[in-house]
Amino acid sequence: MSRLYGDPIEVWVRDGQPARFVWRDRLYVVRQILDHWVVAREWWKTSETDPGERRFWRVEAAAGREVGTYELRFDTASEAWLLLRAWD
Repeated sequence: MSRLYGDPIEVWVRDGQPARFVWRDRLYVVRQILDHWVVAREWWKTSETDPGERRFWRVEAAAGREVGTYELRFDTASEAWLLLRAWD
């Protein structure tokens, strides 16, 4: 079962992929990228140089011994990251 959140997170990227993130004051280390996809929409563009993309990653991550699956989103317009979903 999954839960929707939409919480802002801080993300460290390595080789163009999320490697670590902080969510609710806890540091998560990405153990595995499970899926990655990009959605582009014209109305998301804020300028001519903005591709209007939202990039999604489904990851397996650990905070200490606790391991879970999380869906992260990067918005190219705002350059902000969100934790969208977590699986129990």
